[in-house]
Amino acid sequence: MEEQTALPFLSGLPDTLLSPERLAVLLGLSFFLGLAFEEYFGQRRLKAPGGVRTFPLLALAGGLLYTLMPDTPLLFLGGLFVLGLWLAVWYWQRLEIQRADPRLEHGPGIRLDGGIMALVGNLLAYLLGPVTLTQPLWVPVAIAVTAVLLTGARERLHNFAETVGGTELATLAKFLIIIGIVLPLVPDEPVTKLTTITPYQVWLAVVVVSTLSYASYLVQRFVAPRHGLLYSAAFGGLYSSTATTVVLSRRARTSGSAPMLHAALVLSTGVMFLRILTVVAIFNLALAKVLAPSLLSLFTTGILIAALLYWRGGAATSANTEEVLPPSNPLEIQTALVFAVLFIALSVGVGWARTEFGAESLFVLAAFAGFTDVDPLVLSVAQEAQGTSPLAASAAAILIAAASNNVLKGVYTLSFAGRAAGIVPALALLFLALVGIAAAFITLSLA
Repeated sequence: MEEQTALPFLSGLPDTLLSPERLAVLLGLSFFLGLAFEEYFGQRRLKAPGGVRTFPLLALAGGLLYTLMPDTPLLFLGGLFVLGLWLAVWYWQRLEIQRADPRLEHGPGIRLDGGIMALVGNLLAYLLGPVTLTQPLWVPVAIAVTAVLLTGARERLHNFAETVGGTELATLAKFLIIIGIVLPLVPDEPVTKLTTITPYQVWLAVVVVSTLSYASYLVQRFVAPRHGLLYSAAFGGLYSSTATTVVLSRRARTSGSAPMLHAALVLSTGVMFLRILTVVAIFNLALAKVLAPSLLSLFTTGILIAALLYWRGGAATSANTEEVLPPSNPLEIQTALVFAVLFIALSVGVGWARTEFGAESLFVLAAFAGFTDVDPLVLSVAQEAQGTSPLAASAAAILIAAASNNVLKGVYTLSFAGRAAGIVPALALLFLALVGIAAAFITLSLA
């Protein structure tokens, strides 16, 4: 049987439309959807059309009407028109009943609102027929599961919408501007001979770092606070280990020498090594493979030190119930622009240093870059290393940048926490810096 022409939203037909397997899947999915529909509308005084019997019949009707005329699906469209007309009449009658009996607006389980869940559920059941018979089976399964989850999550979604508020929506809008509007507009051609990195690659780096930071920010804000300080510190390390260090150090000054805070400070830096490895792997998998042993060793060392500090003061401490709130807005446009400028400057500096002074000068540049922000240097080296640059030298530069950043965080810890409360985590961060420098030398010696 030749491949048929499908509806605009269908990409093609399999050799056999009405196979027993697809019919069984269709009946199962429509019955599953009907169960969720019955549960949602079961307590309503005016029973909505649809359910465990109606949805399988609607799905079969939609599939059969489409199968009879797959080239010109007039029968299917006609059935869709009749169903839509009948649902419109039912919806109008429901609103009339609601207006005539205001008591339906009160009381648990019998409130009738102006929503269209019943209409959408019936239309989904009808459309599930041709989708299941013509598309890969994961498509109708995904549609049915998504519909069921959304149907049963009404209260949770409404509570989430109230929790999010306007500030979080503005943050999401800025994220969509960064990833969906600016990125497609920037050119993918080099604009200077000083570096081969294009504006598109620059903004792609901004998108990658912003996405990782934003995902960590959401988890830290809506999930980690319910689980305590260590969870917040771990996700803060994915978001920004430097910012997390400053927040924790300030708290350590007022809380005294709390082992839980010391462990959280080291934990956030340990997680930073996973963040660096993830970012490098996105842009340069070969360089990530060279870096993986060193970064994973540093990550393990940080976790072990944090565990020792945690158990040194006992598992129970009052700080465990507190959280580290992330900055209110991780996606300020000006922050992204500053990151892009730093990335461009370091990209030019990396290329110029390699050409004029050799790989050794790159290590000096990496050491200084770590005192500002380690991500621009990491991304610059990762993209530069895609050419003929030695991977070992690039990996060593990233390790040196991370080590200098740890020295900076040690200074922050002593400055904000004070000598008494900050000396232990500062020494731990200095130890991680020394281990990072040793790893850089080992990487170079093995090249």
